[in-house]
Amino acid sequence: MSKYVTANEAVKVVKSGDRVYLQAAAAAPTILANALTDRAAELRNVEVCHLHIEGEARYANPELADSFHVNSFFIGANVRHTLKAGNGSYTPVFLSELPHLFRKNVLPIDVAFIHVSPPDVHGYCSLGVSVEATVAAIENAKIVIAQVNPQMPRTFGDGILHVSEIDYLVEVDVPIYSHEVIPFSAEEDKIGGYIASLIEDKSTLQMGIGSIPNAALSKLKNHKDLGLHTEMFSDGVIDLIENDVINCNYKGTLRGRVLATFLIGSKRLYDYVSDNPFIEMKESSMVNDTARIRKNPKMIAINSAIEVDLTGQVCADSIGPQMYSGVGGQMDFIRGASLSPGGKAIIALPSTTKRGESRIVPFLKQGAGVVTTRAHIHYVITENGIADLYGKTLRERANELVRIAHPNHQENIEREYYELLNKM
Repeated sequence: MSKYVTANEAVKVVKSGDRVYLQAAAAAPTILANALTDRAAELRNVEVCHLHIEGEARYANPELADSFHVNSFFIGANVRHTLKAGNGSYTPVFLSELPHLFRKNVLPIDVAFIHVSPPDVHGYCSLGVSVEATVAAIENAKIVIAQVNPQMPRTFGDGILHVSEIDYLVEVDVPIYSHEVIPFSAEEDKIGGYIASLIEDKSTLQMGIGSIPNAALSKLKNHKDLGLHTEMFSDGVIDLIENDVINCNYKGTLRGRVLATFLIGSKRLYDYVSDNPFIEMKESSMVNDTARIRKNPKMIAINSAIEVDLTGQVCADSIGPQMYSGVGGQMDFIRGASLSPGGKAIIALPSTTKRGESRIVPFLKQGAGVVTTRAHIHYVITENGIADLYGKTLRERANELVRIAHPNHQENIEREYYELLNKM
């Protein structure tokens, strides 16, 4: 019981120059992070590193730049400003690779802040809704500090750890960060229908959070024997599991179980996964391992993009040179699905931005990053249809992609593309 301390007492172990890892997504240990931020005047050059995290990130205030520097492995909205302000950096890394950066001591971890369920009668806690690279961080950190929260779901898989692996325990009782289901638009409904038309019975799905995945899932009620092997999922899968549409009986990796590395959704989702042995939460080095993904027959990878050019290059992490999110797991699953027997790699996006600009473009913006290359791309879907690029020449690809662009932009996109080619 001597391990139980207050948050303020626990974070006193962090020293100037330390690297601190924060558990990701909905499991963000905000109480610990805020307690650390309260010590800003005492600290210098502390690196706070993490994937996307929910909630506030007070340490990311540019006024605290002398005390804290944010190193994002996937950039969330709450820290995006740090790159321009100069108190933040972005480290490009596949989600499958991130645990290896810790285990190989490429990025040594001094202190890990985690968020767990209370210990059971045997002394075991659960990392709950987010495993990702946290297991590797725990294994390699000099000190591990845990928020212990009765509202954290107890999930099975790699995220089970004994209290002996934790140095300090801080009791909290706060809701897990949640996202309610948002109704999808008419355009997103069309995209979801096109995606569903490519999904056969006995397929295994990878899809994330948002209106387009939910729209696609809503069209699968009459499908049979689907599986789920995905880096994350949300509420949209619950009804399909309960109605035996998703039963995972034909998966090639961890058959009979849903496989994921983190979750974000509503309280209904968190209640559903708690103490549910059908859900296995594994480290991202396993979930996002292309060799394991490809073992699933008919693997369907559904990902999004910021823009796609007429040759099939996919920018999903930046707006021009300005970093927006990160590489994440897109390439892990695109490649895994491509190599799967009967697999399909899909990029799905609305044809225009909220400002009416085309997201199918003749050429990517100057400085834009290529997350998925033109050689990896198979299907691109907008509300205007499906472009099948697999095995197509550059000219054939351009024709396919112009066809699914917004009608208001099709002529200009095609003209700009060929005008520049003819000048070369």
